[in-house]
Amino acid sequence: MLVDLPVISSDEPFSTARPLGDAPVRRLPPWLRRQLPTGNSDHFTARVIEDLRLETVCESAKCPNRMECWSHKTATFMILGEVCTRPCGFCSVKKGKTEPLEADEPDRVAEAAARLGLSHIVITSVTRDDLADGGADHFHRSVLAVRERTGATVEVLTPDFLHNYAALDRVIAAAPEVFNHNAETVPRLYPTVRGRKSDYRWTLELLRHVKASDPAIKTKSGLMLGLGESREELLDTLCDLRDVGCDYLTLGQYLQPSLDHLPVVRYVPPEEFDELAALSRAIGFKKVASGPFVRSSYHARDMAEDRSP
Repeated sequence: MLVDLPVISSDEPFSTARPLGDAPVRRLPPWLRRQLPTGNSDHFTARVIEDLRLETVCESAKCPNRMECWSHKTATFMILGEVCTRPCGFCSVKKGKTEPLEADEPDRVAEAAARLGLSHIVITSVTRDDLADGGADHFHRSVLAVRERTGATVEVLTPDFLHNYAALDRVIAAAPEVFNHNAETVPRLYPTVRGRKSDYRWTLELLRHVKASDPAIKTKSGLMLGLGESREELLDTLCDLRDVGCDYLTLGQYLQPSLDHLPVVRYVPPEEFDELAALSRAIGFKKVASGPFVRSSYHARDMAEDRSP
């Protein structure tokens, strides 16, 4: 089945992209229409997630790759509940009053990894500004539980922990193989896209601190394209990420989850994603995933299999 939904966009190039909020409604371009998997191969993953009462970013963030990933018995697990304390304009995860942490959640994530036979698992979370450590100890316990139960490599995709070095160090102490924290967009758009609490300089410092604390951990970041960034701004941001030692990079097309979220300013064609991938490798990123449907954890195992220094 082909999916083709009306969203907001414009076709203008990076350098002349319209401001956020000023774009017409159009149908998706041809390269964003995709064939969904047939059959019921995703049902096993869905049953495991439901049985173990787990949340996934696949569902909460309305990821366009959910059926593909679930049909291959993989998912990105979202810990710390399903309610986020940050009102980011691009994200469809629930906002509002948070719920208490569930002490057995790390063990349930580990059990899911075992049932699905995962050799690499991605663990992410909502942002929990209401917790003193932002949920860092829960990340720590989840990494250790998965490793003890399965021996799988672990990738964490964390929030920013509000400039809390102690919280950041707690996650680093678990020694995940990959530490991912997304830049999401260029610095000029941070207030609009990520909100007033997010800080581009801290995003860079967080990634720098992880690499300085444990050079064996691969650091990773990602950006959404099509939010109104200029080409020059994007390339500057990529250079900033490399300057703090970021190893892996993902670049994907922003897709508006609903009419209540930020509009798409521009659809980036596949050939431009290919060009950006080549430029990113040229400036030193060890692994790059770049394409319209690329997301932070899309095919994460393939990227994590590179163990070169």
